[in-house]
Amino acid sequence: MPKINASPALARFRVLDLSRVRAGPTCVRILADFGADVIRIEPPAGVDPNEAMFAADRWGGDFQNLNRNKRSMTLNLKKPEGLEAFMRLVETADVVVENWRPDVKARLGIDYEALRAVNPRIILASISGFGQDGPYAWRPGFDQIIQGMGGLMSVTGFPAQGPVRAGLAVADSGTGVYAAAGILIALLERERSGQGQWVHGSLLHTQVALMDFQAARYLNDGDVPAQAGNDHPTSSPMGLFQASDGVFNLGASGEGNWVRLCECLQTPQLRAVPAFATEKLRVEHRLALNEALAEVFKNQTVAHWVELLNRAGVPAGPVYSIPQVFEDAQVNHLGIAQDVEAGNGRRYRLVSQPITLARTPARIAHAAPAWGEHTTEMLTEIGYTPSDIEQLQAKAAV
Repeated sequence: MPKINASPALARFRVLDLSRVRAGPTCVRILADFGADVIRIEPPAGVDPNEAMFAADRWGGDFQNLNRNKRSMTLNLKKPEGLEAFMRLVETADVVVENWRPDVKARLGIDYEALRAVNPRIILASISGFGQDGPYAWRPGFDQIIQGMGGLMSVTGFPAQGPVRAGLAVADSGTGVYAAAGILIALLERERSGQGQWVHGSLLHTQVALMDFQAARYLNDGDVPAQAGNDHPTSSPMGLFQASDGVFNLGASGEGNWVRLCECLQTPQLRAVPAFATEKLRVEHRLALNEALAEVFKNQTVAHWVELLNRAGVPAGPVYSIPQVFEDAQVNHLGIAQDVEAGNGRRYRLVSQPITLARTPARIAHAAPAWGEHTTEMLTEIGYTPSDIEQLQAKAAV
């Protein structure tokens, strides 16, 4: 089949995707959804010891969500013939993405200098757990390990509870997004210089960067962040509150929201309390303030408070289960879940790109491919004849 036309935005670029698991595929998914011609390169059957796991997961929702809008071919990069075919692909490509440990690409002969010798305009994006060099560069990087080392687990959960992991792959997904941004920046710079470059990011750097204001508070003020449960560490009232039929989130930070909250709730007496006079004092006396608000909120439903508070300009929202998320009117209006049919005849609902371009939007045009589905097609595109392909197959290079 011809390349997948998901969007015209990045349609002039070809991306070779060597990545696995989550961070790399998250990065490449952004490029694919905005129209880049993405070739997912996978080992032939019998090469990867994790093959059975990958094969079993391929038609699951997670794999389909991560790898839609891509073509797939198999290449054995440990075989000279497979490496030669890969380098012929590199000649036609703009970007290569990999998330192996740093030494693997050098051993295979596809490090940045090797790629650059074939195509000076190539951009290599390398994603790792801990960076391309340094004392931990050799370590495998998994999201939960990085959540712990990057400080996230120390501020997640309730006071004295002990470290708690976040409920999603924060470091993996965040690194994928940062890597995609790095690739796009490198492509823009290439328009000026005519040269590619090596883009690399790590889960550890991403996780520390995502600590953001928590990290800045420590580095500049010596303030060591701690677990705050459902309360915001520096704003109040802001957190989870109990209504008559469930819980909801309130975000009344800042003086304007505080005034509107008291007016909305018809509680002028709270504004008159000296301990609640400023945001800093409201954080200091958070327990007393939360208890006072709890007495008000317990008398009406979540729906009542969410509607009333939002109409008053005070941020508030329900706490959904995942099924409830996809039943929400605004989620459906935004088209966050989109349908696509896979080659096995199954229809999938996948999560769309969260950034909308008005003129050249992203699109889920094709489900994730079968393993090696486009091998012959891709080899033909780069000049291999049917006889050549038969020889590659005989040598277990594809």
